[in-house]
Amino acid sequence: MVAHKGSTIRPYTRLVRLHLASRRYQTALVTVLACAAALRIALHWPWNAYGALQLPLVAEAGCAVAIAATTASPFGEAERVGGGRLPWLRFGVPLSLCGVAAAALACAGVGTHLAGGNVEMLRNLLGLTGIGLLCAVVLSGGLAWTGPTAYLIIGVYGLYTLWHGPALTTPWIWPAHPANDIGAAVCAVITFVLGLLMITMRGARDSSDDGPTR
Repeated sequence: MVAHKGSTIRPYTRLVRLHLASRRYQTALVTVLACAAALRIALHWPWNAYGALQLPLVAEAGCAVAIAATTASPFGEAERVGGGRLPWLRFGVPLSLCGVAAAALACAGVGTHLAGGNVEMLRNLLGLTGIGLLCAVVLSGGLAWTGPTAYLIIGVYGLYTLWHGPALTTPWIWPAHPANDIGAAVCAVITFVLGLLMITMRGARDSSDDGPTR
């Protein structure tokens, strides 16, 4: 009975391991931890209020880019035909990396003044990751980085308007809103949930899908 159970679990373990390797999961994990480490170091430097707000946003965007990059598949359509467990793998990879990124960024802020606190950090991280996942579905996994990067510029501009006006009030530019802004949090969560659902059901629009399957 024990041997039979082990032989049943082994193929699933191998499938997960191969999927993580194909998605460069370890590289994304290292990048996320590097973003958190860079934020930790930067938080010990003196910053004005405007710079202090930008620092976490840059680190969050870096994490979102790393997470979105794992959606790219080197196999294209051939992978989609491979089995019905693929959606669960596509669901688990970005979700687990989001959890690691949130924990790492929260640890980076321990004992320092993390502008906005952990709630704002989590909101921005989820929203930026959702944008990256949606870009992977619409554009491709290789271009998923463009969404969080472009939104980082929008977010920085939103923070700029808080000091120089006129302040942007739309909740869809959530980095410009405080952590207790419900509307901004709802927009970020909707974006993340939609991105996660789309990448789970459809996967990234990989360039290899357009050509013949080999």
